[in-house]
Amino acid sequence: MMKTSVDISLYPLNSDYIPAIQDFIDRVQLDPNVAVKRNDLTTQIYGDYDHVMDLLKVEIRHSWQVYGSGVFTVKILMGDLRGLSDE
Repeated sequence: MMKTSVDISLYPLNSDYIPAIQDFIDRVQLDPNVAVKRNDLTTQIYGDYDHVMDLLKVEIRHSWQVYGSGVFTVKILMGDLRGLSDE
């Protein structure tokens, strides 16, 4: 299993941006197979590479379909940058 760390930010292209961001984070956090860490600027997602990519594919599509246009900035790194050996 290949682990990955993803740093992602959503910038909705409308003035009521908080619901879109909060919904994206809430939906990602529902997945028990990923670890999610939030901060003021980005959300970090940790887990199996294939699973994380499949999750992002679904949740980005959902965000666009429900909230309209938005820009996602994503950094994808190999490995679990939290420094955990077997998580």
